[in-house]
Amino acid sequence: MKYIMVIYQGDAQERQAALSEEEQKQVYADYQGINEMPGVTSVPPLGQPENATTVRVEGGKALTTDGPFVGMKEAVGGLFILEADDLDAAIEVAARVPAARYGGAVEIRPSEVNW
Repeated sequence: MKYIMVIYQGDAQERQAALSEEEQKQVYADYQGINEMPGVTSVPPLGQPENATTVRVEGGKALTTDGPFVGMKEAVGGLFILEADDLDAAIEVAARVPAARYGGAVEIRPSEVNW
């Protein structure tokens, strides 16, 4: 089964910035370890929310707004695709994501398409 793993930053970036240099290196190593796991397809890192452009269509016309769709604390920080046997295995991987330990969260969604 393939799962889409959506990483929400929450307070993680601020909390990680307060870590020692050694602890920050461990966070980086933890993310790298997940990216190198069998069954993980990594996605390039997302840019910062303040650099986003949001598109809505009204009356057949594309309207753009600078910034993310919703100003929220739980901004998406990244995502990856995981091939795992079941939801329990996906939960184990999600628990390894540093953002989940430092004030963020990981949302697990089963893929609707088997690609």
